[in-house]
Amino acid sequence: MRISVLTHIPFETPGCISRWAAERGHECTVVRLWAGEPPPDADAVDLLVSMGGPMGANDESRFPWLREEKRLICSIQERGKRGLGICLGAQVMAAALGARVRPNPGKEIGWFPVRLTGEGQHSPFFSGFPAEFQAFHWHADTFDIPPGSVRLAESAASRNQAFAAGGLLGLQFHLEVEAAGVRALLEHCRSDLQAAEWVQPREVIEAGPDSYAELHARAFALLDSLARN
Repeated sequence: MRISVLTHIPFETPGCISRWAAERGHECTVVRLWAGEPPPDADAVDLLVSMGGPMGANDESRFPWLREEKRLICSIQERGKRGLGICLGAQVMAAALGARVRPNPGKEIGWFPVRLTGEGQHSPFFSGFPAEFQAFHWHADTFDIPPGSVRLAESAASRNQAFAAGGLLGLQFHLEVEAAGVRALLEHCRSDLQAAEWVQPREVIEAGPDSYAELHARAFALLDSLARN
């Protein structure tokens, strides 16, 4: 499988997705949109992954490559291929599919539970997942569910945490993040850590889970499901 991972900022990396691709024998290419690297041709990709970033999904005047990314997502959908958007990537995916991206009622930053909707519990993407599980969050915006898509998950702070549109899957939350990635966010985005209901203190975020193994096992299961379906 040919995987292309779009990155929007140096410190938001594919995390454990790279390890999953290597262990499964997939070809994985990281595209640094922030460095001026062009997005791939849709025909050369089997799975498109769009990562997070601190910019907004509608900041096309400041980041013109967002416009190209949206066109690529639409091309992936038109060809019946698979795509995964994570955090900003999910917001860009939602915008590409005609949904509104807007400020969330409040920032959601830290380790908080995600609940699957009824549709989410029956989705092949979340096969084997419990109805509620822990995930990592770092976002101020949210997306509406695109027309024709299915809402799959929610959290106490954000009604829309996941959606599916055919072979495209958008996740507002993170399963792929590694300890180094959390530390990078704490360093580069520390101004976001202003006391609020759904913003955990730095020391709580940095402590993280006892082990990332369970988080990454769920990431691998979801990626396996995405690769199959």
